[in-house]
Amino acid sequence: MSPNADVIDINPARAQRVLILSWEYPPVLVGGLGRHVHALSVALAAAGHQVTVVTRHADGAPLEEHLDGVRVLRAAEDPVTFPLATGSLLAWTMAFNHTLTRAALRAADTGEYDVVHAHDWLVAHTAITLAEHLDLPLVTTMHATEAGRHQGWLPEEMNRTIHGVEHWLSNASTRLIACSGYMREQVTTLFETPESRIDVVPNGVNDRAWRARPRAVASARARFAGNGPLIGYAGRLVYEKGVQHLVDAVPHLRGRHPGLRVLIAGDGPYRGELEDRIQQLGIGGAVRFAGFLDNTQLPAVLGATDATVVPSLYEPFGMVALEAAAAGAPLAVSRTGGLAEIVEPGVTGVTFPHSDPPALADAVGQLLGDEVFARRVARQARSMVGQRYGWATIAARTAETYTAARREHGPLQLRRGAVEVPPRRQTITIPDGNLLAVGGAAC
Repeated sequence: MSPNADVIDINPARAQRVLILSWEYPPVLVGGLGRHVHALSVALAAAGHQVTVVTRHADGAPLEEHLDGVRVLRAAEDPVTFPLATGSLLAWTMAFNHTLTRAALRAADTGEYDVVHAHDWLVAHTAITLAEHLDLPLVTTMHATEAGRHQGWLPEEMNRTIHGVEHWLSNASTRLIACSGYMREQVTTLFETPESRIDVVPNGVNDRAWRARPRAVASARARFAGNGPLIGYAGRLVYEKGVQHLVDAVPHLRGRHPGLRVLIAGDGPYRGELEDRIQQLGIGGAVRFAGFLDNTQLPAVLGATDATVVPSLYEPFGMVALEAAAAGAPLAVSRTGGLAEIVEPGVTGVTFPHSDPPALADAVGQLLGDEVFARRVARQARSMVGQRYGWATIAARTAETYTAARREHGPLQLRRGAVEVPPRRQTITIPDGNLLAVGGAAC
């Protein structure tokens, strides 16, 4: 046998064989993660890489298919996976990982791979099992952190457990991908992962898909705007998205801009509290809930707004800001997380400190009070999205991370020639208190 027979050819230009694990993938779309994984997979395949996605099954979807150049295997739920008697997310996740692992092993039996790519903690057990079983480098994209969602606190045992799994997955991975510099700092702080092992690769957007036809924009405007300016919000209705601060800013804005309307697109567990607050403020006639709008409806609605507001308290990246910019909406975003890296004040939008309704109202007022300025920053934001966040660019940068992970994983012959020693398992200790309060990335 040639002395180089087991040496892997790590050539950045060569097509790579990628096994992607995600708990969301069309038609299962719960949040932005599923859309991200789908778009990335299709872009990688279009660039010539061989992509297999192993994901969760949905009623009516085939267990295996080739779609958009991607091989998709779906893990059918076991009879007791859902609903579980406990109603526990952690119990569901463990059960899901059992069936996901079997589907991933089926993929391994019918194909060869260069790298395993995991997306978030919900696939951690399968990802680590598969990478060890196949002796492959593991790349993980950390889309968010549990501590970040709760402003640095882990209020319950479930939150602490999720944090522990994130810690384990981060340090078991050969390389990590963070969607922003903010997120890289947070991962380094929370999980003690060396910054040198974390690549910043932003999320992408298909800017053409978010450009609605003028007739559709005009129709959305006629439906929702009334006789005054229209402010838009799109996203989940949860505390960390900060919709409550947008609601509290409405009285400030209505006094300055008669006929103002606010359209809230999305749904979530916080909706009831928002509706109660709207009634307390007496602004029910100004705020409308549109519910969930799909990608055929949302571009026209965003494009019809005089300002789209992203008031998040915690935002690792800020995908909706890119989508709104691509749709042509003037942006007003909180100055936090990845949003602060996307929007340059006065150039591609306006910013404000999170959790500050008067400041939010002032920022939005800049856009509503100066139409020339609003249209200029909207044009510049749309141009920026096309130049920096196209999926072909994001796929190429992701492939560079795969190449680096394979290089760092090392040639097989070096490991096969050595006496194997069981790896020393890290003990994860979770301190009490706010994990981001000292020296970290404060939300």
